Amino acid sequence: MNDSAIRVALIDDEELIRTGFAAILGREDDIAVTAQGRDGVDAVSIARSGKADVLLMDVRMPKVDGLRATESIVSELSSPPKIIVVTTFDNDDYVWEALRAGADGFLLKRTPVADLVAAVRLVVRTDTLLFPDSVRRLASHVRSRRPTRVGRLTDREREVLCLAARGLSNGEIAESLHLGRETVKTHMGNVYAKLEVRDRTQAVIAAYESGLAG
Repeated sequence: MNDSAIRVALIDDEELIRTGFAAILGREDDIAVTAQGRDGVDAVSIARSGKADVLLMDVRMPKVDGLRATESIVSELSSPPKIIVVTTFDNDDYVWEALRAGADGFLLKRTPVADLVAAVRLVVRTDTLLFPDSVRRLASHVRSRRPTRVGRLTDREREVLCLAARGLSNGEIAESLHLGRETVKTHMGNVYAKLEVRDRTQAVIAAYESGLAG
């Protein structure tokens, strides 16, 4: 295995899915499948072991599902692996809950091979979130379910957050707004503090739920 390869763990109760993903990712020189599991219990154990940089996590699994596993991993570990939830359906409220729990994005199981490979690289090497356009449809079902604190944000912070919700990285936001990358990073930090969220994913979720994005 390439020492600098992205280490991926496949968590799915269907062996066929794991085998297919392993075959796809195993062809890449800079990606290595280092662990597999069949439920959320395995996912938590693998995350604790430090054997993976990315978890491709099914949502609906026996024993412990992907939502509960994501919550456990994100809350327990100071530097958790990136978590991409993978599902068959793009209108599953369960996916939204996984994103709220701290997942870094989601993919559909019918995602083209090239997009799967690109997603693994993207989630590790940039601060872009993996939110397909269908997130807007998901958001329409859950909007206003919980209070948000977007009213605390300045106009600039709202602008930065909206661009983050569109999937732009800090560098792309900086270019779009003609700001320095560090300035954008500072704005995002202020957004996290004012919204009382721990990361970019939860900030974007708050933006969708409040109606600021979408």
